[in-house]
Amino acid sequence: MERVVATLYAVAGIGAGLVGVALLVFLTAYSWPLVTQGHVGTVLSTTWNPNAGSFGIVPMILGSLTIAGGAVLIAFPAGLGICIFLNGVGPRWAARPLRAVVELMTGIPTVLYAFVAVFLLVPVLRNIAGGSGYSALSALLVVAVLITPTIVLTIDGRFEQLHGQLYLATVALGLTPAQRLAWVYLPAARNGLIAAMILGFGRAVGDTVIALMIAGNATHVPSSITGAVRTLTSHIALVLAADTQSGAYYSLFAAGLLLFLFVLLANIALRYIGSKERST
Repeated sequence: MERVVATLYAVAGIGAGLVGVALLVFLTAYSWPLVTQGHVGTVLSTTWNPNAGSFGIVPMILGSLTIAGGAVLIAFPAGLGICIFLNGVGPRWAARPLRAVVELMTGIPTVLYAFVAVFLLVPVLRNIAGGSGYSALSALLVVAVLITPTIVLTIDGRFEQLHGQLYLATVALGLTPAQRLAWVYLPAARNGLIAAMILGFGRAVGDTVIALMIAGNATHVPSSITGAVRTLTSHIALVLAADTQSGAYYSLFAAGLLLFLFVLLANIALRYIGSKERST
C-alpha cells in the first residue's frame, strides 16, 4: 500500500512539473513572435495605445508591483501581530474565535471583498483623497485584507511547530509568553516569516478581480498611490475579452510570461528557504 501511495505521489509530482513546463513553453512560444518581428521595444514601453501600434505593458507591471508591494507592507505587520496575539500574548478565550475568523476569511470569494469595497471603501477614499476613489490605494488596501489570512496561517503554522519543539525548554527557563515569543520563537521563525511574506506577495500579484473592479484600470504609469492603475492580471482579462486577433492580443502572452516568472521566482525562493530550514 505504501508503495502505491508513493507511486501516486510521484506521478502527481511529475504531472504537475510537466504542466508547469508546458505552460512555460506555451507562453514563450506565443511571446516569441514579438522578438522575431522586432516588437520587444514596443511591448516594453510605457505607452498602451493599440490603435497606434503601441502595446506597452510597463504601466501594468508597475501597477502590479505597486498593489502587491503595498499590500504586503500592510498585511505582513498585521498578520504578524495577529499571530503574536494568538500565541500567548492575547487571552485564550479570544484566540480560538479569532483563529476561526481568519480561517473563514481564506474561503471568502475574492469578488465579495471587491464588491463590498466598491460601496464602503471607495466612497471614503473619494472624499478624503479626491478623484473617483478607484485607485491603487483602494486596491492595495483590499488586497492586504485578502492576503492577511495567508500570512497569518503560514506564520501560525511555524509558531505551532516551534511550540512543540521548544515550549518545555522555555518553561524551564521561566520565560513569560511575551518573552518566549520575542526571544525564542520570532528569531527561530525567521525563515518562516520570509516565506509568509513571499506567499502573500505571490497571492497579491496573482489577484485579478479586486484590481479589475476597484483599481481604476488606467493604462498609464501611476503618478501617485491615489491614481488609477491597471495590473497585469486585469489587463489580460480586459483585453482578452475584447480582442483575439491583433498585436494587442499577442502582447498578452508576454504579460502572462512575466506573471509566470514572478510565480516561478517566488517558488524558487520558498524552496530555498525550505532547504535552509531542513539544513538547520
